[in-house]
Amino acid sequence: MASAAHVYKDVMASRTYEYQSDFARRYFGQGKAEAILKVLATRGVEVPTDVRERVLACKDLALLDTWLTRAVTATSVSEILRDD
Repeated sequence: MASAAHVYKDVMASRTYEYQSDFARRYFGQGKAEAILKVLATRGVEVPTDVRERVLACKDLALLDTWLTRAVTATSVSEILRDD
């Protein structure tokens, strides 16, 4: 059975559509930010207020995708926000 992280990466890799309007990008990004926080809460990973604010303020959809992918397996917020 494939891991959740592997399945998520495959699903996200198949999506190539880029939202054209600022409105769509903003609300799509907001949904991704909220998804990151939901995944972390569900997994019991504590999210400090400053990190929560950083995630919710992020407008970079590619970075939000990276963080969401990492949130699936991360055990701390430092694993999600690390620079590669």
